[in-house]
Amino acid sequence: MMLAPLLLVVQATTLLVGPGARHATVTAAVAAAAAGDTVVVTAGVYAEPTIHIYRPITLLGRPGATLDGEGSHEIVLVEAPGVTIRGFRFINTGTSYREDRAALRVAETSDCLVSGNHFEETFFAIYLQRTVDCVVEDNTIVGTPGREVVTGNGIHSWGSTGLAVRDNRVIGHRDGIYFEFTTNAIVERNVSESNRRYGMHFMFSDSSRYVDNTFRGNGSGVAVMYSKAVLLRGNRFEGSHGPASYGLLLKDVTDSRLEANQFVGNTAALVADGADRVEIFGNTFRANGWAVRLLASTSGGHFLGNAFVGNTFSLVVNGRGTSASFEGNYWDDYRGWDLDRDGVGDVAHHPVRLFALLVGRGESALLLHRSLFVRLLDAAERAIPVLTPDDVLDHRPLMRPPAGGAE
Repeated sequence: MMLAPLLLVVQATTLLVGPGARHATVTAAVAAAAAGDTVVVTAGVYAEPTIHIYRPITLLGRPGATLDGEGSHEIVLVEAPGVTIRGFRFINTGTSYREDRAALRVAETSDCLVSGNHFEETFFAIYLQRTVDCVVEDNTIVGTPGREVVTGNGIHSWGSTGLAVRDNRVIGHRDGIYFEFTTNAIVERNVSESNRRYGMHFMFSDSSRYVDNTFRGNGSGVAVMYSKAVLLRGNRFEGSHGPASYGLLLKDVTDSRLEANQFVGNTAALVADGADRVEIFGNTFRANGWAVRLLASTSGGHFLGNAFVGNTFSLVVNGRGTSASFEGNYWDDYRGWDLDRDGVGDVAHHPVRLFALLVGRGESALLLHRSLFVRLLDAAERAIPVLTPDDVLDHRPLMRPPAGGAE
């Protein structure tokens, strides 16, 4: 007679940390926890050496639970798969000029969740190092006041894949979100504002999506560098001011798509340098200094259904032309007509102003921007184009912005 195999069921337990609880420190409770257990930390300030997590557990902070780095060290290091960190206030890692010190480091692991935490006065807040399929969501991250060198990045990822970063708010760091060698990521519904360098900066990070984020008032908005197959859709790039500021920089980017984004109030909204075969569809450029700057290193690409409204200059190129094509965009400085009333101008539009080329060669020419001389110069160039690129044309300019294009 054969006996059925004996099945062992391991019951997960909850370990409580706090005054009067079995465990007085987070470190002790984590060390005692088995795989699958939950460590619940009650309200209070816990100033301990770096807390190492080597097993898949849930670390849960009740309201008021604060982990303090005492200005000298990282606070939590996760090196196990399937770990959840939720509900804590992380403070005071101190600044380090020798290491990328982080409040929370997740290293060489997978399937972790970092959710609903608050980070304040940390050097790096969340640092993901060669992770797989981790999620960072609903965190508030506030940098250290002062110069750029006193704070690291808010959410930093190196060598990760399948990362999801959503619904976070990052304020006052060096870069709000920074990716390097991070592929197949999704970044959505985050707000990154008032960061000293970039709202988001990513390099060598292919096949990723950036959707419905807001980048506001950063030193520069977003820099996309040395990447391919990137989608940026429904984002808002707003209020990046300064002589070297832009809403979005595309540097050596190929086969990517910009769709339904809003560029509002930037010194330069979109700068493309070495951007090849990029589709730019249904975006709005409003109240920027330079709406689009295409450098000669950019090739191919297609602008379709975009709206250019209230910009000082809609388009400038730094050569005699560009291989990018323009079709069916709305240009608020278009002076053509629509006799058949089909909503499309009957004559092509030259979006590059001669004055924009002059300013590109010497920005002091901006002093003449609203002068009678410049108006006469533009009128003469429209009538008899001589110096502006004659192959940069929109053959089907729209008479009205696309739906939602002037919002």
